[in-house]
Amino acid sequence: MTEKKVSKSDIEKLYEVLVRVASVDECRELLDDLCTVKEVEQMAQRIKAAQLLIEGKTYSQVMEQTEISSATLSRVSRCVQYGSGYSRFLKKE
Repeated sequence: MTEKKVSKSDIEKLYEVLVRVASVDECRELLDDLCTVKEVEQMAQRIKAAQLLIEGKTYSQVMEQTEISSATLSRVSRCVQYGSGYSRFLKKE
């Protein structure tokens, strides 16, 4: 059995589609087609966890408020600390 692979150009196409989104409604329409409900919930959970970490909440507080796994929270935390996406799009409130 051959594995299907996703090419770099396939991923670039995804990015190109995402940057065309012009409103919350358009984003909702796209994500409804692109993702399962569970996948959207997991992304929302990561955004909430990142926001809480940016606000200075502890791991325990974030886990309690989001029910995120410790492994996922660790990854979100690394991205908040060393990445640029969360810090660019989420602001300290």
